[in-house]
Amino acid sequence: MADTAPKVAEEEKFEDPKIVDRKAESLANQILKSKHFIAFTGAGISTSTGIPDFRGPEGAWTLLAQGRQRTGKAISTLQAIPSPTHMALVELQNKGYLKYLVSQNCDGLHRRSGILPDKISELHGNSNREYCKDCGKEYIRDFRAVSTYEKSHHDHRTGRRCTRSNCSGPLLDTIINFGEQLPATALSSAFSHAKESDLCLVLGSSLTVTPANEVPEVVGKKKGAKLVICNLQSTPLDRMAGLRVHTKCDDLMVRVMEKLGLGIPVFILRRRLVVESETKEGRYQLKVYGADVDETPVTFLRSVKLEGNRRGVNSEPATINIPEPLEQGAEIKLELEFMGHYGEPNLEIVHEYVSERDTKTLYLLEYNPQAGEWKTSKLDEDEDESITSSGMEDVDVGRLALGESASMPIALGSSP
Repeated sequence: MADTAPKVAEEEKFEDPKIVDRKAESLANQILKSKHFIAFTGAGISTSTGIPDFRGPEGAWTLLAQGRQRTGKAISTLQAIPSPTHMALVELQNKGYLKYLVSQNCDGLHRRSGILPDKISELHGNSNREYCKDCGKEYIRDFRAVSTYEKSHHDHRTGRRCTRSNCSGPLLDTIINFGEQLPATALSSAFSHAKESDLCLVLGSSLTVTPANEVPEVVGKKKGAKLVICNLQSTPLDRMAGLRVHTKCDDLMVRVMEKLGLGIPVFILRRRLVVESETKEGRYQLKVYGADVDETPVTFLRSVKLEGNRRGVNSEPATINIPEPLEQGAEIKLELEFMGHYGEPNLEIVHEYVSERDTKTLYLLEYNPQAGEWKTSKLDEDEDESITSSGMEDVDVGRLALGESASMPIALGSSP
């Protein structure tokens, strides 16, 4: 780590704002003309959120190489608000311009901001994502799902187990440490899109880590394709770039979106909550859990409490037995307690009792960290199935990419 960065960081170069503006207009025009536009991101897109980069003057590896401690406070990746660049990429995805995103970042901000799971390769992992060693089932957590690495940097066990039926295999984090192979599927998808791409935008990456840096290189070498690089320091691929921008990523992307006539959406923390109901032996039972748009389990709840109960259920899925017979259409009030990384207050949802059949109801929970307010909406089972089967062509995919979920009997709120 430290030996990959010089003790004296390369000086960062800032171009005149007028030059940046002209280059932003050029990039916007290229995006409009592109048939397969992809982006490649590094730590530089997250520095404005308070997360340090690696090779900058105050970068993590620069400080290690110098034997210095960080003087300023770095924000937790769980509390960081996605940057204007993150949100601009989400809008470009939702408008159909951005076809795929390849990222070296492990902070989870791309997924949290609204990038869809089938639109991204997280080549170096995601600190909020773990998977089963035996069956491959993935889980997304609203806590750091990372090994302690007490025995070895290659021991990725998080201490939790898979909850898929007949499995219970050990869960591993997805972080790629030095000397380890990149995930084959993610890397293959990244190269596949690079080969198809006619425009690749590199944002905030030094492009010095292999084999990840070979992805934009594919585009840079391809005849008729354009490689655009925005980074404050030089990169090994600068000579291949048709457009080279020396400025902060946010400064470029704000201008690009203006040239495209697109607004940058405000970050909204989106959660996708599933409430399943069934009647067993005359007793009505609810199961409450989170799920991503591709049904990946997402853990974001500390507890679920039924109105009138003293204690909430702090395992997932939260299984709640209704003690008394209910009339058709009766309201069941559930209080949701969240992890609270963005200061989310508890939220009450009202679930309607339907007696004649088992149901599965999807609730979309949207929290605005700036306003400190929740907004909820509901889709019934048929609507949810139509969204899944249709690939969500007829819905606002940005609104449905909620980021986290889970359906397993684990103790919530714990982290390794």
